[in-house]
Amino acid sequence: MTNSRSLKGTYVSEPIDLAAFPPDFLWGTATSAYQIEGAVAEDGRSPSIWDTFSHTPGKIDNDDHGDIACDHYHRWPQDVSLMKRLGVNAYRLSIAWPRVMPDGDGPLNTKGLDFYDRLIDGLLTAGITPSATLYHWDLPQALQDRGGWPERETAEHFAAYASAVAERLGDRVSHWATLNEPLCSAWIGHLEGRMAPGLTDLTAAVRASYHLLLGHGLATHAIRAAAPGAEVGIVNNLSSVHAATDSPEDLAAARRVDGHVNRWWLDPVHGRGFPADMCEVYGIELPERPGDLEAIAAPLDWLGLNYYFPAYVVDDPNGPVPYGRSVRREDVPRTGMDWEIEADGIESLLLRLTDDYGARKIYVTENGSSFPDAVRPDGSVDDPERTDYLERHLTACASAARKGAPLAGYFAWSLLDNFEWAYGYDKRFGLVHVDYRTQARTIKSSGHRYAGIVRTHGEQADRAA
Repeated sequence: MTNSRSLKGTYVSEPIDLAAFPPDFLWGTATSAYQIEGAVAEDGRSPSIWDTFSHTPGKIDNDDHGDIACDHYHRWPQDVSLMKRLGVNAYRLSIAWPRVMPDGDGPLNTKGLDFYDRLIDGLLTAGITPSATLYHWDLPQALQDRGGWPERETAEHFAAYASAVAERLGDRVSHWATLNEPLCSAWIGHLEGRMAPGLTDLTAAVRASYHLLLGHGLATHAIRAAAPGAEVGIVNNLSSVHAATDSPEDLAAARRVDGHVNRWWLDPVHGRGFPADMCEVYGIELPERPGDLEAIAAPLDWLGLNYYFPAYVVDDPNGPVPYGRSVRREDVPRTGMDWEIEADGIESLLLRLTDDYGARKIYVTENGSSFPDAVRPDGSVDDPERTDYLERHLTACASAARKGAPLAGYFAWSLLDNFEWAYGYDKRFGLVHVDYRTQARTIKSSGHRYAGIVRTHGEQADRAA
């Protein structure tokens, strides 16, 4: 396997060491409910905070929303067929809390659970392992109206919801994630205001971060009680953080940013408590009760890493928490999101999770890139930049595996072009192109390349057996 093309259009010949991955490696794609399902008012689903946020004028580019999205709720058999064509053996989906438990607590919505029953059965029939995420940001609006994640009861309701879903689906789903990217829920949703629920309140953000992790711990216990044998993990979006210069100020800023985006989310679930230096930076008293830290540190079966870009940081004493900001480096390749491309970052994070946190099993649960794609007159979609991004990051993953990272799977983000949160529909991450007007799906050249990588790994594993 060799990389086919660099981001500047020249050919390179760096091999992807597929033999570094175990024979039972999970090759998957990933999506989330609000980004693809649509059908926001069908079969008993209630509004989520993202329904509210996306229908607030000016919050989303082009005032887009997820009312229809990719219409996956009705077209899921077609999408499972696409996965089968790609040859993947795993699919990371999220369960929509407001579809399953519309009020956030109380009675289950049978029709909502029936949808996931059908989807999971369809995946298993196709030979695809389902990996279910219980919270990918779509908090029922009913719970937000009662205070949302800054309130302790939301963590308790989350555990009850997790128990109910695991009891219904746990006979067929063994791979569970509690939370996806709690950083985005807490910091971007409650501190920066760029995601639902759109708050800019440090106290609310810190309290939300605490209760998200408490909810994770409580849900971990609940899943295991409802579905013995379940493998439970948490998914964090992490960045490799570097000081932009060697000045003491920038080095200290990089430490704070690393605490904000990495350590705050990793230390508590590994029994280290919340980082003391960041508690001092935030200056907000944590709503801790006896037993909370032990609950948050419930043993993990695996860690999920979402990686997209690094951070090069300078001191910003007059800026917002954490008083450090990323700088834009010149002459560095970037995606269509203007995110810097640095594949070495995924390798360094995989090794950090292994060496510093003792991870026993890691999945790259998201990794991908947005570029402007267009359907050619012949109906094809050629996306060499995304293909190159994919190859480079898989090469880095293989290098980490060779150095001891217990990497057990890779989930490309995303199966489909979809509703990209505050960016609406202009940003496309999919291995499959979606025409939002007709809902036509077209596998891009990156999707065909990914299928080839998956197939080659399987052939190599068969020969080695």
